[in-house]
Amino acid sequence: MAGRASVQKCCKTPVCNGQLITIPICFLLVFLRIIVSTYGHTASIEHLYIDHHPWLQGWLRRRLGCAADAADLAQDAFMRLLAAPRQFNSPPEARGYLRTMANGLCIDLWRRREVEQAWLQTLACRPEALEPSPEHRALVVETLLEIGDMLGRLSQKAASAFIMAQVDGLPYREIAGQLGVSERMVKKYIAQAMLQCALIEAGLAS
Repeated sequence: MAGRASVQKCCKTPVCNGQLITIPICFLLVFLRIIVSTYGHTASIEHLYIDHHPWLQGWLRRRLGCAADAADLAQDAFMRLLAAPRQFNSPPEARGYLRTMANGLCIDLWRRREVEQAWLQTLACRPEALEPSPEHRALVVETLLEIGDMLGRLSQKAASAFIMAQVDGLPYREIAGQLGVSERMVKKYIAQAMLQCALIEAGLAS
């Protein structure tokens, strides 16, 4: 009975509302064996999961303050390792890599929620009859995040030029004056931004 209770405890993860979700760890490990056999790193990934998943989830829980988010991001981190397996020379090296990856996932989560909150505040100012559907809300948030990523890949002046032209509606001459560059350079900045938009539209943006 003690052994069974221990296994059941390991297969449950608390969520924010206090409920428990049963996670079939044994099934997940079988899944890992099947998937990573394609890459020839079955033992490596399985051992990484067994050795470091509880630690990573605990680290994320302390950082995020929410067990459900921590469980989701820990799972996401290991799924990324499945897609791009790596070999580590020591446990500290593995944990350092996982911590860096998890920190990036935390930043993405916080950023997404900031965008969602800003979008909800915008919606609150609109008449209820014009309120978009949940699907449309999700699409808008994804689009805003993609635009944010695109602007982050541009230089500061190129991003500013794009915003001035597309959001503020300023002519190139005025943009050039504000940025201290030529109109030709403004056109180049806008072209760079539009190229990134085209890559996003085609699903080719990295």
